[in-house]
Parts: sequence; C-alpha cells; structure tokens
Amino acid sequence: MPTKTKPDTTSPKFSPEQVAAALSSAPEATVPDNIDWNRAMITEGGGVEATLTSLRRRRGPNKRPAKEQVAIRFSPEVLAYFRAQGRGWQTRIDEALKEFIKSHPPTG
Repeated sequence: MPTKTKPDTTSPKFSPEQVAAALSSAPEATVPDNIDWNRAMITEGGGVEATLTSLRRRRGPNKRPAKEQVAIRFSPEVLAYFRAQGRGWQTRIDEALKEFIKSHPPTG
C-alpha cells in the first residue's frame, strides 16, 4: 500500500556559518530582539511533522532479545479477558503461562 510522503527537498542545506551571515546582514526590522538564535536548528525540510519525527529518539536493534516472536492463536474468550485489562496484555499472558509451567512440571 503506497503512502503519501513529501519528497525530500533538492535545495542545498545551509551551514551554520551561512545562517549567521544571513542573520547579520538582515535588516533589524525583520529580526525580532526577543528570539534566541543560539538554540535555532536547521532542518532538512518537509514541514513540522517531518522535523519532529527526525528529532525523536529511535530504539536500536535489540542486541540480546529476551523473548522470541511467534504467531500463536488464542480463543476469543482468552484474548478478550487479557485485553480488557488494558495495556500489557501480552506480557500478562506470558506471565500466566510461566506460572502454569511452574505448577505443572514436565512429565517425560
């Protein structure tokens, strides 16, 4: 399914020196005194949403996964019960299965 994304800009990125030069040559009437330009950021473009997305921290790959992802089928009643308890329902299923394992040692 294609998504609508705004294409990257083709204009060159400005260096901090270029921004400083532009600000110093700008007429005083266009640069308000109450703006702290020391914390200004230069972004690649794409709008506010793209800027915020690029600034968010991203999790890297898990180097030592503690769990294994599998596909499993549960009855609707079991899923409804755990989902009704809110977020973390998959973790609660995992904990319930661990308790079952403790109380039912393997016979073999």
